[in-house]
Amino acid sequence: MGSLRDYKNWDIDWEMTPEDAVTLYLEWGNHPWDSKFAPVTSKNDYTNYFTVYLWDDKPRVLFVRRNSEEARELMSIELPKDIAERFRKSVGDLKGNYPVNAEVREWIESQMNN
Repeated sequence: MGSLRDYKNWDIDWEMTPEDAVTLYLEWGNHPWDSKFAPVTSKNDYTNYFTVYLWDDKPRVLFVRRNSEEARELMSIELPKDIAERFRKSVGDLKGNYPVNAEVREWIESQMNN
């Protein structure tokens, strides 16, 4: 799937969470009027964002491009063990799909610039 360096010049929405993406792109009528995100108005609207995927034994970061038709996984990369353990503890060791925290974002940005 390539390297995080391949995406360093892409427009990335660091504020997007998995929940916000679903609300914006799959539940069109559920968009609150005071949202920090602009409403989706066409199939050409999209967002690129990172999420931490904790459904498997090895936590990983997904780079996702979502529009109203699909969520395309552009990249999947395993988190370093120490970061993965701290992240897992921060969410109570619960499986799920989570927004990146400051430490994960810093690691992603460092990988993009390597």
